Amino acid sequence: MMDVIIVDDEQAGRRTLREYCAAEGDLHVVGEYGDGIAALAAIRLQTPQLLFLDIQMDPLSGIELARALEPSLLPSLVFVTAYDTYAVEAFEVSAVDYLLKPFDQDRFRKTLGRVRPRHANSGVNERQALLAGLLAQLELGPRQSTEERPRLLAEFGGRLHVLDAAQVELIEADRNYVVIRVAKDSFHARSTLQQAELALRSQPMLRISRSCLVNMNYVKEVNRTLRGDFILVLAGGATVTSSEGFRAKVKEYMNTLRIA
Repeated sequence: MMDVIIVDDEQAGRRTLREYCAAEGDLHVVGEYGDGIAALAAIRLQTPQLLFLDIQMDPLSGIELARALEPSLLPSLVFVTAYDTYAVEAFEVSAVDYLLKPFDQDRFRKTLGRVRPRHANSGVNERQALLAGLLAQLELGPRQSTEERPRLLAEFGGRLHVLDAAQVELIEADRNYVVIRVAKDSFHARSTLQQAELALRSQPMLRISRSCLVNMNYVKEVNRTLRGDFILVLAGGATVTSSEGFRAKVKEYMNTLRIA
């Protein structure tokens, strides 16, 4: 029996993993957490044998959490990721197990088929080496030319459009979709905000709330509410407000724009 901890900031993601684990006779879920900080404290106390770890989390990412794990107690790791092709290559090269969202039970079981024998036959030193290999691959950076211009496919007016990432002003989550704002037009794409953030990593995208990303190249005016949250006015006319949980992050970014 392997004790399992699930770490994913999306409730639906945790539920899927919990249900898939329940269908396996040798997995016992001892905890599930929606943020990396709480998860790290629990992992240090419960020392699970297997950890399903989402990568894109705030304020502590899955990669940062993995770095902080006690080396002598390092569990087998399965990273749950919406990363692009390059990052998936990094996982494969480093022989670290991963699940690429969205995944089904068949894909989950194939991953377990690699995890079980690896956990049974490997020691902590080997797991440390696998993790170190992954981190080294990720730190190499994306294998693309700086001249490449990322593009997005989204729907508007009943037609699909190819959008230049540099023209995107704002992205907001809307259930299973995201709304992409370009000037005064709003496009829709079936995606998550995390996937959109990764696709737009070439742009200075700033998460100002759990459901909103802003391209800071298009911010034309900044105001504050009485509570201290930031009101951002974009070039295309949209106005968005930061949430309390992201206030410090937005303030830190704004401070980098000040003239000393």
